[in-house]
Amino acid sequence: MEKVLVIVPTYNEAENIVPLITEILKQGEMYHVLVVDDASPDGTAEVVATLQKHEPRVALIRRSGKMGLGTAYVDGFKYALNSGYEYIVEMDADFSHDPKSLPLLLAKAKDFDLVIGSRYKSGVNVVNWPMSRLLLSYFANVYTRFITGMPIHDATSGFVCYRRTVLESLNLDGIHSNGYSFQIEMKFLTWKKGFRVCEVPIIFVDRRVGVSKMSRHIVYEAAYIVWRLKLKSIFGRI
Repeated sequence: MEKVLVIVPTYNEAENIVPLITEILKQGEMYHVLVVDDASPDGTAEVVATLQKHEPRVALIRRSGKMGLGTAYVDGFKYALNSGYEYIVEMDADFSHDPKSLPLLLAKAKDFDLVIGSRYKSGVNVVNWPMSRLLLSYFANVYTRFITGMPIHDATSGFVCYRRTVLESLNLDGIHSNGYSFQIEMKFLTWKKGFRVCEVPIIFVDRRVGVSKMSRHIVYEAAYIVWRLKLKSIFGRI
């Protein structure tokens, strides 16, 4: 049985993390969870460490401070490759991504190298977001698709499954973007390398508890990254 690692970056997710891990592990014996915690003041790492004592399928990376989403995933990817996982999933800690959708992504990953849980593949499948946030996300993806040429409707999705061959082919140490821009950069690099990419529709629900990590800086970085990727592609640096 090929193992699946679900990477969950956390910062102040103590209320969500145990119920989330429990639901992930219920999806099958092949699923393992890696929590990458950025020194959460609310004790998220300690909660996970307690769970680890009786659940061998849970791993934890403690980081020294709030270092960002992108570097958290890169650390998680390196752990996954070193530990022999064939499928590596990115997933938010706030229940906006339904763990019950994991088998759907994994089934598609048998035929594709990158599977994206897409909010915009078949209309707009977002629940409980304020209209301003929804419009920002939707048109950010339209903008990204127009500038980069990627045939992807949800380039900023944080619910994706990679085959290990994709991550092995990328220079992970050369990826320094965070937030939305990290998601865009990873998908762009995967697409430009000719890997098979597909999107599957999911229902995205706003977080149950806690506070969103969205900031103005994240939005600006995402707006900038698409031009940087486009120019690097034009001049043959990808």
